[in-house]
Amino acid sequence: MNTKSLFLLVLIFPAMAWAGGAEELLSQYRQQGAGAFSLERGQALWQREVVHAKGRSPRRCQSCHSRDRNQAGKHLRTGKAIAPMSRAVRADAFSDVRHMKKWFLRNCKWTYGRRCTAQEKGDLLTYLLSGVK
Repeated sequence: MNTKSLFLLVLIFPAMAWAGGAEELLSQYRQQGAGAFSLERGQALWQREVVHAKGRSPRRCQSCHSRDRNQAGKHLRTGKAIAPMSRAVRADAFSDVRHMKKWFLRNCKWTYGRRCTAQEKGDLLTYLLSGVK
């Protein structure tokens, strides 16, 4: 393989990995009965504040992930650093289906107090992939 081919492969691979992971997951959500995904609904879910019945302080996705997805976040309870959500900052963001499923399960339970539906996860992922602030 010549240098030019290797260089092109290095540039193309992250985009292929992202498309595979995110697109695969969106396809799974459609197969689970989700309708058309909406950037606007995803943005509303991302910004929605939830007050839990057990008296915990209100939470929203932005509480830990930060309003600017290009910036690192910090978990409210543990203080653990959270990598930026933006593909512009992290080329590997949204490339691993297993990783995304794990964090949707944990974060939906933490933030909303329940599992998110396929429609909600698809809407959130659509919003996160969009780069819209």
